[in-house]
Amino acid sequence: MYVYLVFSKTGTWLSRVLTLFTGEKYVHTSISLDHDLKTMYSFGRVTPNNPFSAGFIRENFNKGVFLKKSNCECIVYRIKINEIQHAMLINELSRFIAADQFLRYNFLGLFTAAMRIPMRRENHYFCSQFVSELLMKINLLQNPFPPELIKPMDLYHIEGKEEIYQGFTWQYGAASLGNTNRGCVAK
Repeated sequence: MYVYLVFSKTGTWLSRVLTLFTGEKYVHTSISLDHDLKTMYSFGRVTPNNPFSAGFIRENFNKGVFLKKSNCECIVYRIKINEIQHAMLINELSRFIAADQFLRYNFLGLFTAAMRIPMRRENHYFCSQFVSELLMKINLLQNPFPPELIKPMDLYHIEGKEEIYQGFTWQYGAASLGNTNRGCVAK
């Protein structure tokens, strides 16, 4: 069993601001339990055209911001997990899914994290805060910092991860099946 971490560059205005501020290419992160990434979980835009309509999202590369922005790039890692971690992760995701209408994007926390000031707000998350909290709860991520200070780049340091793809999001399906055309790299 694996958990998949997806780091992406969507090209939205927030993505461009974060890239300028951090100097990192990939500033959005998602988590998935399936290799085809048909369902990824994160916090981001609920409505692709409205950056202020944001919260808990189920996303994939064929809808939402990824569909709207055809030049999205990503890097996908997989990490082996055991049955207990898998069950714990499903339980945690179920908790978020059940409360999705009450969950909001943590815009304020995003900016306080950049200043290294933790801002925990009930039912508010930004993408890497959400992913890191899940990984900490299943004992896959040990970090001295709380989830509200963890940026996507901090998740690159998880031990045991294996890069399986790097390229455009719209090419992932073909690359994951072994078709490595047009500059994508499937591993």
